[in-house]
Amino acid sequence: MGDLLAEVVAAHGGMDRWNSVTSVNVAASITGATWFVKGKGDELKDVRFQVDTTRELLTMDFVGQDKRSIFEPSRVAMQRADGMTVQSRADPERSFDGHVLATPWDDLHVAYFSGEALWTYLNTPFVFTWPGFVTDEISPIEVDGEPCRRLRVMFPDHIKSHTREQIFCFGPDGLLRRQDYTVDILGGAAGLNYASDYRDVDGIIIPTKRRVYGWEGDYQLVPEPLLIAIDMSQITLRRNNI
Repeated sequence: MGDLLAEVVAAHGGMDRWNSVTSVNVAASITGATWFVKGKGDELKDVRFQVDTTRELLTMDFVGQDKRSIFEPSRVAMQRADGMTVQSRADPERSFDGHVLATPWDDLHVAYFSGEALWTYLNTPFVFTWPGFVTDEISPIEVDGEPCRRLRVMFPDHIKSHTREQIFCFGPDGLLRRQDYTVDILGGAAGLNYASDYRDVDGIIIPTKRRVYGWEGDYQLVPEPLLIAIDMSQITLRRNNI
C-alpha cells in the first residue's frame, strides 16, 4: 500500500474497523439535472440502499413505490418490495451502447448507474486496497483554495464504476474532497464530485453530501447545472459479528 493510500485509509477509519463491516445502510435523497434529462426526475428523491463491502452488490428500495433495484456488475433487476422480480437485464453495461445525452433511461438503466456509482462512493477509499486496483500519487492541486494530494486509481476490469481511471483529491486531514472522472455510459461526460459534511459512523468517517458538476479543460468547474446531488440522512453499519 502506497504512503498516500495508507494515510487516507487511516483517516477514514482504518482497515481494522472497515474489515469488520459487511454492509453500509443509507437513507438518502438523490436529485439533480441528470435524472431529469434521462426522464427520471425525482425518481430517487427518497431511497434507502444497502452497499455490500465484500463484493460489488447494491440493493435500493424506492420509498413509497413498491420497487426495489438490485445491482451487480453482470446483472441488474427490479423487484417488488416482497422480493418478486418483475424485470432483469444481463450484461447491463451494454444496454447503454448508442445512447446520446437525451436518450431516456428505463428503470434498469437507473439501477445500473446508481448502483455502480453509489457502491464506489461508499467503499472509497478502502476498496482501493483490493487485488487488481493500481494506485499512484500524482501532482497535488488546490481544491477551493485548499492544498490537496491526489491519488490516481486504476480500477480492475471486473469492477464496474464510472470509468477505469479516476482521480481522488484528499485534503490535509486525509479526507476525500473531490473525485474526478468521466462516465463511460454517458459518452465520456466529465464529473467533478465534491464530498463534504463528514460524519463519524461507528468509527468510519463518511461524507454525507455529494455534489457533482461538469468540468472542462484542466478540471475547470462548470457550475451550472448541478448534475447530481446526494444527501444522506441516515447511515448505519452492519458488522460481521452481528
